[in-house]
Amino acid sequence: MSDGPARRVRAPEDAQALRRAVLVDADELAALLADDDPPLVLDVRWALGRTDGRERHLAGHVPGAVYVDLDRELAGPASPADGRHPLPALADLEQAARRWGLREGQAVVAYDDAGGTSAARAWWLLRWAGVHDVRLLDGGLAAWTAGGHAVEAGDVLPEPGDVVLAGGGLPAVDADGAAALARDGVLLDARAVERYAGESEPVDPRAGHVPGAVSAPTTGNLGADGRFLAADALAERFAALGVPASGAVGVYCGSGVTAAHEVVALATLGVEAALYPGSWSQWSHDARRPVATGR
Repeated sequence: MSDGPARRVRAPEDAQALRRAVLVDADELAALLADDDPPLVLDVRWALGRTDGRERHLAGHVPGAVYVDLDRELAGPASPADGRHPLPALADLEQAARRWGLREGQAVVAYDDAGGTSAARAWWLLRWAGVHDVRLLDGGLAAWTAGGHAVEAGDVLPEPGDVVLAGGGLPAVDADGAAALARDGVLLDARAVERYAGESEPVDPRAGHVPGAVSAPTTGNLGADGRFLAADALAERFAALGVPASGAVGVYCGSGVTAAHEVVALATLGVEAALYPGSWSQWSHDARRPVATGR
């Protein structure tokens, strides 16, 4: 699978508009929710090794937010051949989006309680599936409550939506495409440095990274407050990592979840990066694929 290379499209004078097209702050979201045509809000609380996302949602969430199960609704069945979080079938994603109540043409805001590192998966999938107005709540639930906005408890059961989805709205690459990006462009590894270096591998069968990939932990996109760094700081970060003024850029992680967060960060700068959905969980299971170690 390859939907084409990424491209750098940032113009400095458009920095604020680019960022606002991708992120929304808590006060703006509160105003949007008070509007006659509010966005659909998705609560995508998930973390590797945790299964209590729904319980945390029920305990308190942005008013009206619908809980989204990342493992079941934002991914297809896991397998060694496809990885832990392969892309869901488009028809399955459409059915899930309709269950969430998503209407044709409706805006979407996704959030979590981890700086957007899981909600970014919903952002990427819906953008890839042709939903044009999808944003992340910058800072997530912590920013919402820090801004003095109320939460509500209990489940949210929306009326079914009527959205129609079509894939290909964002670029994605398969393992061969990721290898080509590492060789001919820039392939960013969004995992922790220790996993990239092969010093630690708690989940997958082989430790290390795609040869030629550059270590770029997705946590480096965020400040101490859990919000995305300012545009200038993000631009400096990616420039230091070798992201070019023009050319192909791709991102992978363990299973294609936190890599989407790096795609979001690049999108705020006008960089359209390709996602490798299979990521290390697919690559490391394929004995034909070479593995590099070291920092």
